[in-house]
Amino acid sequence: MVRLEGGTYWMGSDGHYPEEAPAHKVTVDGFWIDETPVTNRQFRRFVEETGHVTFAEIAPDPADYPGALPEMLYAASLVFQPPERRVSLGDIGQWWDFRRDANWRQPLGTGSGIDDLEDHPVVHVAYEDALAYAQWAGKELPTEAEWEFAARGGLDRAEYAWGDELIPDGIPLANTWQGEFPNENTLLDGYLRTSPVSTYPANPYGIYDMIGNVWEWTADYYSDNHVAATGGKPCCAPRNPLGGARENSYDPAMPQIRIPRKVLKGGSHLCAPNYCYRYRPAARHAQPIDTSTSHVGFRCVVRQA
Repeated sequence: MVRLEGGTYWMGSDGHYPEEAPAHKVTVDGFWIDETPVTNRQFRRFVEETGHVTFAEIAPDPADYPGALPEMLYAASLVFQPPERRVSLGDIGQWWDFRRDANWRQPLGTGSGIDDLEDHPVVHVAYEDALAYAQWAGKELPTEAEWEFAARGGLDRAEYAWGDELIPDGIPLANTWQGEFPNENTLLDGYLRTSPVSTYPANPYGIYDMIGNVWEWTADYYSDNHVAATGGKPCCAPRNPLGGARENSYDPAMPQIRIPRKVLKGGSHLCAPNYCYRYRPAARHAQPIDTSTSHVGFRCVVRQA
């Protein structure tokens, strides 16, 4: 883990997606943070010692999903499958496949494995899986404010975790998508899917993969803006702010299904300029706690006493 002394910084952004606004100062206390996302090797040890069964390995309870088609209630997870042609960016079903038996052990479904992916971030973990690992390890999941502080590496208000240029001198500094998403990836960074942790340079704090590779779970419930900025005093930087209320995190597009959503940070290997400009410290995304995918992982923190 890497020790961070904490401090005050500018969180969020006024220049991109509305949910990142308003940019505002916050203060976080010192904490330790994992140097890399949790890997398959680390998660395997957790499962072997605890017998934990991940959310993706359990068939959904029909009571939790009123109106769901019975034939869709099987153990599965979302797997990115690039289409063979240009498709509408308004239809995510063109590249996401709810694949039976896809889970952390079988990231692409039946027949796949992780024997050659031990040092890649674990994926197909829902929020409760990440939380269970953190508790087993004697750690916690970071708040959004802690995560963003760590990602910025002291480069306050910089666009990226390394400065203001996405690919300086033509050299990728993170595992993101190059080309036209979702069907054309030039593989300038060398990877179509996840990459081994620490493949790219650490940020100024000595932390790897805060941007790209996989999205990362945080402890905060999602809200449409930064609650601490809109509800606090304009004179003072909120200290160790938390996200919104659980009941306000439900997806308004699906009022009949009240599944809380948490904040994801960091973007992933699927973020591309033509679709998802979220490979930035300020970027944030809402993720239902029951949803696991092939591009979401996590890392942990330990807070000072």
